[in-house]
Amino acid sequence: MELSNKDKGVALLTSLETGDQTPVSYINAEKYTQHNLAVADGLEGFGAVLQNAPEGGFKANVVRAYQDGDYVFTHTIYDFFGPKIGFDVFRFENGLIVEHWDNLLEIAKPNPSGHTQTDGPTNSSDLDKTEANKQIVSNFISDILMNGQMDKIPNYIDGGEENYIQHNPAIGDGLSGLGAAFEGMAKQGITMEYKTVHKVLGEGNFVLAISEGAFAGQATSYYDLFRLEEGKIVEHWDVMETIMPEADWKNSNGKFNYPK
Repeated sequence: MELSNKDKGVALLTSLETGDQTPVSYINAEKYTQHNLAVADGLEGFGAVLQNAPEGGFKANVVRAYQDGDYVFTHTIYDFFGPKIGFDVFRFENGLIVEHWDNLLEIAKPNPSGHTQTDGPTNSSDLDKTEANKQIVSNFISDILMNGQMDKIPNYIDGGEENYIQHNPAIGDGLSGLGAAFEGMAKQGITMEYKTVHKVLGEGNFVLAISEGAFAGQATSYYDLFRLEEGKIVEHWDVMETIMPEADWKNSNGKFNYPK
């Protein structure tokens, strides 16, 4: 049986741990664009990473995987030059991977509400609401995170800790946890800016937003995964990655640059 694109993406990531050579054939060797700035372009760059694996190899446990048209996006626990949490995005053409983006962050201790960076539901539902949920997330980022219209938060998140589960390592559940985090950053003079939303992908009630901005004055890539219920955001996972200086890039493809 022909594997789905989602299955191919998961198999490729899992092969980092198993060493299975078959999933490499899911990459279009003639046309593979790499957006991880620490990895050289093309299949050669991917191969170089494998050749430089530490003793004992890599670990890759794919916790979540979803598909939106030609895109597959995953949420993975890695040991990849150290323990990390990562989101990966693959773009497919004719059943082969032609482009890859990702965001990686070191694994942290459970947050103030006891949640880890990856626990919680994994199976998508409400597939007929994918586009509506993507629009809700787009509006939330625009209204709240980009324009600071905090009076509109009730449009997106209901009050009460039980209505908003948070997996960010530094933030507790509920709007109170969010407010306490923002207040703490303000006291320390730390700013968090969302400047551009580059891509919003979804499968049913799970939506991933990929944004660019700055955190504490450093250029930052934000990957935010949301779970929605009945038109409201009820759960959030994220990975924030500082964008390396351009002088250190191993490829010239940029961190984002999604096809229009």
